[in-house]
Amino acid sequence: MRGPFSIVFIAIVANALADDHVDSSTHGWQAPGPNDSRGPCPGLNTLANHGFLPRNGKNISIPMILKAGHEGYNMEADILTIAAKVGLLTSPGDQPTTLSLNDLKAHGVIEHDASLSRQDIALGDNVRFNETIFFTLANSNPGSDVYNITSAGQVQHARLADSLKNNPNVTNTDLTSIIRGAESAFYLSVMGDAIQGVAPKKFVQIFFREERLPIQEGWKKSTVPITLATVGALVDRVSAAATPWEPTGKNCAGILLLDV
Repeated sequence: MRGPFSIVFIAIVANALADDHVDSSTHGWQAPGPNDSRGPCPGLNTLANHGFLPRNGKNISIPMILKAGHEGYNMEADILTIAAKVGLLTSPGDQPTTLSLNDLKAHGVIEHDASLSRQDIALGDNVRFNETIFFTLANSNPGSDVYNITSAGQVQHARLADSLKNNPNVTNTDLTSIIRGAESAFYLSVMGDAIQGVAPKKFVQIFFREERLPIQEGWKKSTVPITLATVGALVDRVSAAATPWEPTGKNCAGILLLDV
């Protein structure tokens, strides 16, 4: 007969095993259709492609984002609530409580210059994945099969340098620096280790290029809850690795820690 300790132990193990599991039968990947809404954030696009958010990417509420981020990434409400509330700033005036993913392309709210995977809005398409832009991240940390804090900082610095060189209207402020640091912290956390800030290259590349969870390649969601505190700690470390940095423009309207 099992004692209380055995029952508690079994429950803890079961919960730990369940936390990193994504049910492919319910949340299998589907490419978006021609009438589906997608935006500049691979993190939210991926949640829609797997059905954690509405697959059409439309009429998304704050509770939907909280539920989807927790189930898909093990992200906690403290960070997701900030993201969702700022995201609503991009929504049309007749839809004050919901947003569509394409709304997030509005410059200076969530979308930002020097992205890891999108062009600056002044230079081209700021919504769709751009392989040329992504080259900097994809080919960073040569000789290793992981990305880490150091490589993330170096990529962040290189992407900003490119924008400063080529975009006469670049937005580069204290606020956008935090956003870009969070962008790096997000992919390191969701695709790798939320505490150490190390992520397998193959997972990160699939995430950006296909906006797909690399389940069949062996990815599992974090068993450590991704919180404002864990992301903030990685932002500080990535930002330190990205120095030197100086602001060169006016502050933009908002901040979204989920933006990548």
